[in-house]
Amino acid sequence: MPASKNTEGSEGIHLIADNRKARYEYHIFDTYEAGLVLLGTEVKAIREGRVNLKDSYGRLEAGEVFLHNLHISPYSHRGYSEHEPLRRRKLLLNKREIRKLIGKLVERGFTLVPVRMYFKKGLVKVTVGVAKGKRVYDKRESIKRRQIDRETRAMVKERSR
Repeated sequence: MPASKNTEGSEGIHLIADNRKARYEYHIFDTYEAGLVLLGTEVKAIREGRVNLKDSYGRLEAGEVFLHNLHISPYSHRGYSEHEPLRRRKLLLNKREIRKLIGKLVERGFTLVPVRMYFKKGLVKVTVGVAKGKRVYDKRESIKRRQIDRETRAMVKERSR
């Protein structure tokens, strides 16, 4: 198994992919942990780190939640079987959670975005967030705040020497 990006405590969580663009582009209000319905070659490709959450989004269809545009590249040692990289994938949520999502996503401007993907006890999980797009001035404010934080960390590091 390749080295994972992040290991958190004894829960057995190994980070696969993080959607930093979602934190920059959206205000995330609620998050839900969901499982994914995957094929065997997809899981093997995910273990190799061949996944991209960047342009993916969630959509409600007939009382079920699907993840669109989640790019999982083909597995390197595949034989005759191969999966489609951009196919829609079903999210596994409780009925209660789906009802909550329906109530929140009906409101204008809200969308469902994947925030991060990770292994938890050997299973692939996705954290999806109910989000609303940021305005341009909100993005500028986020950039300023990040720049100020970076400068203060540099100053503290310089003083500690």
